[in-house]
Amino acid sequence: MPVRQLTEAVVNRIAAGEVVERPASVVKELVENALDAGASRIEILTDGGGRRLIRVTDDGAGMTRADLDLAVERHATSKLADDDLLTIRTLGFRGEALPSIGAVARLTITTRHADEPHAWTISVDAGEKSRVKPAALTRGTSVEVRDLFYATPARLKFLKSDRTEAEAVRDVMRRLAMARPEIAFTLAGEERMPVTWAAALPGAPGRLARLGDVLGSEFRANAVEIDIERDALRIEGYAALPTLTRANSLGQYLFVNGRPVRDKLLAGAVRGAYADYLPRDRHPLAAIFVTLDSRDVDVNVHPAKTEVRFRDAGLVRAVIVRALQEALLRGARRSATTGGSATVSALRPAPSLPSPASGGGWGGGRGGWDWRSSPARLPTSAAFASAGLAEAAQSVFDTGGPQADTRPVAADSAPELVDRPLGAARAQLHDTYIVAQTRDGLVIVDQHAAHERLVYERLKAALDRDGVARQILLIPEIVELDEADIERLVARADALARYGLVIEPFGPGAVAVRETPSMLGEIDAQRLMRDLAEHMAEWDDGLPLERRLMHVAATMACYGSVRAGRRLKPEEMNALLREMEATPNSGQCNHGRPTYVELKLSDIERLFGRR
Repeated sequence: MPVRQLTEAVVNRIAAGEVVERPASVVKELVENALDAGASRIEILTDGGGRRLIRVTDDGAGMTRADLDLAVERHATSKLADDDLLTIRTLGFRGEALPSIGAVARLTITTRHADEPHAWTISVDAGEKSRVKPAALTRGTSVEVRDLFYATPARLKFLKSDRTEAEAVRDVMRRLAMARPEIAFTLAGEERMPVTWAAALPGAPGRLARLGDVLGSEFRANAVEIDIERDALRIEGYAALPTLTRANSLGQYLFVNGRPVRDKLLAGAVRGAYADYLPRDRHPLAAIFVTLDSRDVDVNVHPAKTEVRFRDAGLVRAVIVRALQEALLRGARRSATTGGSATVSALRPAPSLPSPASGGGWGGGRGGWDWRSSPARLPTSAAFASAGLAEAAQSVFDTGGPQADTRPVAADSAPELVDRPLGAARAQLHDTYIVAQTRDGLVIVDQHAAHERLVYERLKAALDRDGVARQILLIPEIVELDEADIERLVARADALARYGLVIEPFGPGAVAVRETPSMLGEIDAQRLMRDLAEHMAEWDDGLPLERRLMHVAATMACYGSVRAGRRLKPEEMNALLREMEATPNSGQCNHGRPTYVELKLSDIERLFGRR
């Protein structure tokens, strides 16, 4: 077949395939143009998920007659003052969006510039451009796209249902709304109820308000601020506390110089920052805004401008991780308060509780109060079940016999402890949970989870200083495992030795444990080695050595901590509380579970109807 030159119409449609993938792509391009035009209010209307109609109206600067005539031509743009593609400071830059849209749909643009006596309009129908004509419009620009992909029927077949395409449009608008909180957006269409995001105040409060409007009030209540600057790189935004997570990473958003992008860098940075807080199958919510010199980022790597390339990706990732870690450290106390609110909600009596004065009262239908059958006199589980309490919470109150040495003289020997953040220990429930009194409430501590975090932080600190001290076993302990597990353990013997765990092969299918970390005391070497082998089997070969060592430390900390079921003396409980106060990240254990829950006195009073 001989070589031939493609017609301009075919070239335009090929270019459109790179930029216009679906209706959401059209909405993104048009709204970004409106933002670059300085709009303060943007309205978006769709029909049929965007395939039948997309209308974007703004109050921006508008275009003159000459600019409008040129705007629908290929490779025409107002976004570049010169030919330098390294200094792009706008959202749009390729200059192909409008002609690409016009090549596959019916495009109409009506605009008015302040210097023009009236508005102008132009149409492009499947690449056929009309003359510029006078029109009526008060200000700004209105772009209307009808019958998307009618000129390319094969592309039309690949669109999904109207509802699915409408949801894609909504997702695009959510990202743009988060990026520009000072702009008012309205999104309407027959597939959904109209959504309006009002313009927010400038600065961090306005940004948090807009994020709350888009991501929900739960995010706003559980968000911690991110703000760090290094040279010309600045990281801002908000991240959710470890107590607010999702089953996937779709709730993580990255913005680079005001541009919403998708980048694997964000996922890796967030995973690294939350590694000490969350289990591997949970993902936090975060909105991170990166600002840096335009020459340090390439935004011209994807036709739809959804991806970027950093000149120093390692630096950006390191600063993001650092910013998230500092923010989480500041919000450590709030995690426990959030958990306390959830606890109060779980314990709140059901509204359908019968009253003693009614025929179905506790008094057996006699209309009076029978103290012998009141919830206070029923067996614990029955009493709380009748009050509509969550079954999981009932066992907490089934204390049985005395659980700890709680003599008054021991508890009151240091009354000033109630002023400490975690208060003074008052009791131990089920040999597992420590109850402490604070000045304005109470704290419930999971002793095993709390001590697990403390041991983990000690191991990390010891490794940073001069290594973990070891204790030599008088008689080495022989652990028998599957040969594949033995190979994994022996291959990583050097990493284990850094944490004071010295092993060596002991024939086929066995290892000898010769030294253990002294800070762990007596441990179950058999179970520890099995768990380490299982965790190593799930390691990704690309996982950095630091993260592998942290996995080892987390597993070892679990076996060196105070176990649930161990009875503690009052001084031991108070010592644990004091060490938690002095230890960073003590609000969650190494597996992402909370170590303590704080209940404010006001919450407890509401629980009992005192407020």
